[in-house]
Amino acid sequence: MKDIKNVLLVGVGGQGIILASKILTTGLIDAGYDVKMSEVHGMAQRGGSVTTQVRYGQKVHSPIIGKGQADVIVAFEKIEALRWIDYLKPDGKIVINDYEIPSATVIAGKERYPEGVIEKIKSLCEDVTVIKAADEATKLGNIKAQNIVMLGGLIKALGIENVDWQKAVRENVKEKFVDLNIKAIETGMQI
Repeated sequence: MKDIKNVLLVGVGGQGIILASKILTTGLIDAGYDVKMSEVHGMAQRGGSVTTQVRYGQKVHSPIIGKGQADVIVAFEKIEALRWIDYLKPDGKIVINDYEIPSATVIAGKERYPEGVIEKIKSLCEDVTVIKAADEATKLGNIKAQNIVMLGGLIKALGIENVDWQKAVRENVKEKFVDLNIKAIETGMQI
């Protein structure tokens, strides 16, 4: 627990990044870690970039992760992984959702969604885990649970599966969605 771990969660507004970060933070605090979290909403409600920085360890003094300092980046949308890759350590890991959310300019036909995004990420980072979280969440009955599937993948990448994640889910999710989210986090950890 002496080493500080830096986790950057990135995506687009409406993907549930803040909820995933809160569950992560709750679980880590309950497990005895000192945790600091910082979130940037940007134009979240309009599909803009959203980031959350979570740092944990024995003693953490600041919630901010600088460029080249993230141990893990979890990208809830493919383009966001490329946008934030400069924050990854040279030996860092990326957990990426194979999912596209077209920007307003793509929807308007002014631009095309870039091709080969995952291949580009793999050329820049050796340790890449690709998850089709939307497919997995759909199998569970609700595509909106893809954020928690991604959280499960992040938990696996960090090697912190032994934390009581069911308790963290119960503390942060409405009761009617608890079972779905517990299944989603377990699914992500198995991928």
